[in-house]
This record gives sequence, C-alpha cells and structure tokens, in this order.
Amino acid sequence: MRLVILNGLRFRHLKLATLSVVVVFLLWKWEKGSLYSPDLLLPEPLALNRSISMDEGSSTADPLVRPVAKVGNQVTAAPPPLTIILNSEDVTNSTTTSPPQKEECDYRNGGWVPDDNRPLYSGLRCKRWLSESWNCRLTQRKDFSYEKFRWQPKGCEMPLFQAAQFLRRMQDKTIAYVGDSLGRQMFQSMMCMVAASGKDHSDVEDVGSEYGLALRRRAKRPDGWAYRFRSTNTTILYYWSATLCDLEPLRPSNPAAGYSMHLDRPPLFLRKNLHRFHVLVLNTGHHWNRGKLKANKWEMYASGAPNSNRKITVIWKAKNFTIHSVMKWLDAQLPSYPHLKVFYRSLSPRHFFNGEWNTGGTCDNTDPLSKGNTVFQNRSEDVEAEGAVKGTRIKLLDITALSRLRDEGHISRYSIRGTPGVQDCLHWCLPGVPDTWNEILAAQL
Repeated sequence: MRLVILNGLRFRHLKLATLSVVVVFLLWKWEKGSLYSPDLLLPEPLALNRSISMDEGSSTADPLVRPVAKVGNQVTAAPPPLTIILNSEDVTNSTTTSPPQKEECDYRNGGWVPDDNRPLYSGLRCKRWLSESWNCRLTQRKDFSYEKFRWQPKGCEMPLFQAAQFLRRMQDKTIAYVGDSLGRQMFQSMMCMVAASGKDHSDVEDVGSEYGLALRRRAKRPDGWAYRFRSTNTTILYYWSATLCDLEPLRPSNPAAGYSMHLDRPPLFLRKNLHRFHVLVLNTGHHWNRGKLKANKWEMYASGAPNSNRKITVIWKAKNFTIHSVMKWLDAQLPSYPHLKVFYRSLSPRHFFNGEWNTGGTCDNTDPLSKGNTVFQNRSEDVEAEGAVKGTRIKLLDITALSRLRDEGHISRYSIRGTPGVQDCLHWCLPGVPDTWNEILAAQL
C-alpha cells in the first residue's frame, strides 16, 4: 500500500517538472519572437498620395509600402519620421532656383532711328516752360526733321515715356537738376515732357520759394525754379550751379567785388536740401575756362583759402578735382539717404565748325545724322566723368557720344528776331536731343 502511494507521488512530481520545463521553453521561445508566423501579421499597404508614387524615375514597387513584419526587427533602432510632401517637391533639401538676372541695359550704345511719333511734346504748346531762345518753333527755322528721331539702345528696349505713368512712379518725390545751362535745358525738357500735353496747367504750382529760389534784386533770373504737380505731389526743380562749386561773395557787403569759388566744397543749396531729393542729376563743364572765370569774377579757393596748389591751377585739373570732390562727398552722404538716387550727366558736346563761338564758328548742317547714326564703345568719351563716379554709388548718365551724332539739332543761327549774330552750337533746340537724356534717366529710375 505504501509502495503504491509512493509511486503516485513520484509520478505527480514528474508531471509537474515536465510541465515546468515546457512552460520555461515556451516563455523562452516567446521572448525570442519566433513563436508566431510572419504570414499571419501582414498589414494592408499604406495608402499614399498617387502623385508621389507616379513621380518620374520612381520604381513600380513603392519602397514606402512595406509589411510591418519586415520592420519589426528595427523597432529598437527606429528610422526617423517620414515627411511626405505633396506635388513631389522636397522644399527642405532643394535649392531655390532664382530666375536669371536681367542684364542691365547699356544705354550709351545703340543708334538713332526715325520715329514719326516724335516729338514727345509741342514747342508751341510748351511756352510756359521753354526759354524762347531754345524753342526753335518760335524762330525762323523751317526744317524740323531733327525732332523725328529716337534713341534705340543696342540689345534692349527703351521704355516708352508716358507722362501720367511717370508722375505716378514719382509720387511724393522730388527730382532735382543741378548744373549749368545745359542742365537747365534738361529741366525744361522734363517739364515739357511731363506737363505740356495740351491740357490745363492748373495742376502745376510754383514752389520755388520753398527752396529759396526767388528772384534777387538786380538779377536777370532767379537761381532756379521749382514746380509741383499737385495730383501726385511730384516736384521738379532746377538750381543753377555752373561749376558745382560753392560760391561765396568775397565781400558780403559788395557782391560785385567777386566770389570765392570753393573747389572742394559742394554748393550750399545741395548741402541744405539734399535730404529733400529723391532723384538728383548733376552736370558741369562748359564754364570751366579762363574767360568765364574772369567775366564772373570767380577766384579759386581750396581748404577755405585762395588756392596755392599748383596741381589744380590748370583749369581742366581744377574741374576734375571739383567733380571728384563733389562725387566723393555725395557718395559719403548716400547711406544716410537710402531713398536718393544720384546721376552725374556726362558732357554735352559742342559743334562749332570753322572757328569758336566768338571767332565765326558755325553749325549750319540741317541734314540729320550726316556723320553716322550708331555708337558702340566700352567706355565713355567723358573720361573725367567716368573716373569721378567709378567706385561710388553714383551712376553716370552717359550722353556724350550719342549726342555728338546730332550736330543738326543745335540752335545754330536761328533766333526770335532773325538778326545775324553769334551762332549757338552749344545749346539744343527743344523739343530735341535733351528729351532723350531724360528718357534714359527715366528708364533707369
């Protein structure tokens, strides 16, 4: 009896031991992950946007559609999250491709072409702005073919000048011309281009007093003019400064005694009003001769005293020194006035043949472009002007070469009274060549 009970206990212990071994084995297999069949856990494919799977160059089997079982062994080192971007654009890694830079137009190279739509305005309807002696429609001149040409730059288009559009672009802005009588011609040309459309001029008001441009006692004319277009609050002004030097009376109580001509100091008008300008166009050149200095009683000064520097006693060297001084001063001011654009206009050519202005020189040619109609060069004919603006933020308005082809466009022998006298082969008939200067200016604004 005892033997039977003993055997029963042994059998029960054996079963428990066997069961324990099986349980331990099963647990070990479970930890190893080999207890289940992968085929039992296949997921449905990931639903991806069609535009991604149809990309050019993609494989037929999308690598993003994978069974979960195949990534199961990567859980401990999971891959970074997948970013899906619609329309197949990877904005994180792609470099933005900017459009090719448009090459800046070189307006000095090109040719004069006939244009029946010229001139841009009528001299007969622009009497308010034009000086009589420059308004060739009021003189005895009979040929006006010089009005029928426009400048066509090489490799680019000259934008069509439209007065209303230009005024909108210049809304709440001031355009200032500072220079000699050729600068005044450019100013008058711009006034006619913008205002002389045959309409009422009541929109234009004289604001010269705001800039101190009043007619002084015993003066033939004021030091300049300023007009404002009320509709756009656009001001266009001119200030006479033939040499771009600051002029001071040698004796304040007696201006007739002469003036100190400060070669290294810009005009007081510029220094006082620069902050008010948005576009500034400067020029000088034809007053730099001994005759003009003597007639105007101008004495060259430098560093606040009569000039003793022999290097700049020669007229052309003094002129070059002044231009460089003014450009350097302006370039130093520009960071303080980021709204301001400054242009230095190159020399307007003279066309005296067979003598000078006071020795019988003439410019009787009335045949347009008799000496050619194109310009192609890699540097300016006005070397001093080009050198003065080099390395600065000031632009060169290079009109010398293109204007040299237009000797038929000067005032010549024609006048209001028709009396013979000295020919004017320096100034231009208006409308005329200076209109093109303004078109090039407007194209660069």
